[in-house]
Amino acid sequence: MTPEVSVVIPTWNRRAMVREAIASVLAQTGARFELIVIDDGSTDGTLDDLKRLAAGAREDPIVIEIIAHSGPAAARNRGVELARAPLIAFLDSDDRWRAGKLERQLAFMREHPKCVISQTQELWIRDGRRVNPGRRHLKRGGDIFIDSLRVCLISPSATMMRTDLFRTKGGFDPSMAACEDYDLWLRILVNHEAGLLDEEALVERRGGHPDQLSATTPALDRFRILALAKLLAYERLSDARRDAVSAVLAEKCRIHAKGLARRSRVEDAAFYGRVATRAMSPERSELIAELRRRTDLTPNPSPKRRGELDAECSPFPDREGGQGVRL
Repeated sequence: MTPEVSVVIPTWNRRAMVREAIASVLAQTGARFELIVIDDGSTDGTLDDLKRLAAGAREDPIVIEIIAHSGPAAARNRGVELARAPLIAFLDSDDRWRAGKLERQLAFMREHPKCVISQTQELWIRDGRRVNPGRRHLKRGGDIFIDSLRVCLISPSATMMRTDLFRTKGGFDPSMAACEDYDLWLRILVNHEAGLLDEEALVERRGGHPDQLSATTPALDRFRILALAKLLAYERLSDARRDAVSAVLAEKCRIHAKGLARRSRVEDAAFYGRVATRAMSPERSELIAELRRRTDLTPNPSPKRRGELDAECSPFPDREGGQGVRL
């Protein structure tokens, strides 16, 4: 029987946490789902645990594939390649779902057939303690494109979306070592509203661990700058949206330039200063190419820099290492 939703979990060296993430999916009821786990070249014994879980999962089979270490974007994209359901739900391997998440979000998508992407509320947990997000991070629904330019308002673990939409938009940009989710959400929100289950939190979003992206990747705004420049270069924007993107791009470039200047990276600071001054009319392909170079993008980032938290790319680009090994 075809599943209603394909659940995709990417993981890399999170042996203990991914077990908890998988358990939270297998505990879901009231929904036909398939679970796809993409091991992004783990070296900590994660694969051994996944093999045992797959062998013991009789009622809810688990599809497991191992790929060459390529980053979270490539891992999620590969998961969607394998997906059979019309809906996709992502879960990062350091997060957990609460009871009823899939059933209630599926019901929401059925009740709103024109909705192409939705998310649930979530609990933020840092170092084992609940924390309250700032007001600017509060979830909201509807047309949130402009609000999402400064702050990423959608998190992968709370998201459910139409599989066709994901594929049409090209998935996550695998060349981005960080902020690949911010990049995809903006490309979707250009033309689509976001649905919100504005009720009790159904996701536990866990932070504070040492491999969290904010702790392992410096200057995240350089990736956001690239995402904004891509919007100006490749997306059809209304005048109001183009003005908003240009303003935020200039703002982020000025902030990033100041940081570079403090670190005596004078030439890079001057470049981002120039981008800020001409943000209203970027030289499209030339600017994107230069931003990619200076952002130090890599589809196979160093383990010391890569975290999982939190296109003009083709839908599912080929990666070194082929299609991986499926269990």
